[in-house]
Amino acid sequence: MAKGEGVKILKKLFLKLGKLFFQLCVIGFQFAIFLIIIYRVVPVPVTPLQVIRVYEQFTNDKPLKLSKHWKSIDYVNDKFCYAVLTSEDIKFMHHYGFDFEQIYKSIKKGLDTGKKMRGASTISQQTAKNIFFTPKRSWIRKVPEMGVTICLELLWTKKRILEVYINIIEMGDGIYGVEAAANKYFNKTAANLSKRECALIAACLPNPRKYIANKPSKYINKKAVIIQRYMYKIGKLPWRIKDTNK
Repeated sequence: MAKGEGVKILKKLFLKLGKLFFQLCVIGFQFAIFLIIIYRVVPVPVTPLQVIRVYEQFTNDKPLKLSKHWKSIDYVNDKFCYAVLTSEDIKFMHHYGFDFEQIYKSIKKGLDTGKKMRGASTISQQTAKNIFFTPKRSWIRKVPEMGVTICLELLWTKKRILEVYINIIEMGDGIYGVEAAANKYFNKTAANLSKRECALIAACLPNPRKYIANKPSKYINKKAVIIQRYMYKIGKLPWRIKDTNK
């Protein structure tokens, strides 16, 4: 085989592989859009992280734990919504999926310290990640994650994004969502959590398997106090939530 013919064959092969990859990306994106539209009204049944955690428990011969109870945001204490927003994404009501100021600070800190960037993800981004992606961090995943985040902001209301977020995120070992966390840690429903309890659960969110809301460390206690101090300074929620604590 001549050298020129070999180059042509490789070129055709790469073109075909590139075309196939592009088609798979389009199909994947269309499927994601379909699910996003469905999840506008239907509870998210399971997330990749939940599957991974169950698999880890099974392979390590540990008891299987998967506690989750979907709860409409209208029946979650508004204090918890304030606490989560204060802890995780204080600009949630005002951005369109991305906090560019925080991203800039995170990049600058990463360049200055040489450490990996952390802490720049909004609740919208975290919701997108939890629904469609694994916890593994990579720059390659950032592109589709950004696309899904934009779709969530365009197709869902802020209320729906927050509702899904507080129902699917990990809040402890085998515990997902605020209702399951309230039951486990304080033997209450999400509607009846106190301001302090809301702040404690929210304070544990960055690392819910390390910190425990009903057995707070000195660090979590301090963080919860700060959350309580600032939780109402973010402004009113654009929807009304029944507060059964009143």
